[in-house]
Amino acid sequence: MQTQVNATGTPLGTRYNLTSLGGVTGTAMDKSLLDILACPVTKGQLIYDQEKQELISLSARLAYPIREAIPVMLEDQAREISEEEYTSYKNK
Repeated sequence: MQTQVNATGTPLGTRYNLTSLGGVTGTAMDKSLLDILACPVTKGQLIYDQEKQELISLSARLAYPIREAIPVMLEDQAREISEEEYTSYKNK
């Protein structure tokens, strides 16, 4: 039987302790956490918006909130980003 993996090659079902990965502290996000997370809709990369405390998926045009230092990676909790926001993030 072959092990299934996610977009980053990590076996499905692997659990991570956000504290051990650095997680989100105050207004900063550890790069290792960003390397693990992917958009649940498109499996694409995410951009961290420190000011808004959101993870942005350009491919899905969604912004996932970070609440109490925990990224909420649920499509129904994300907001759609505007065309202006999309252009701004794309040009960074």
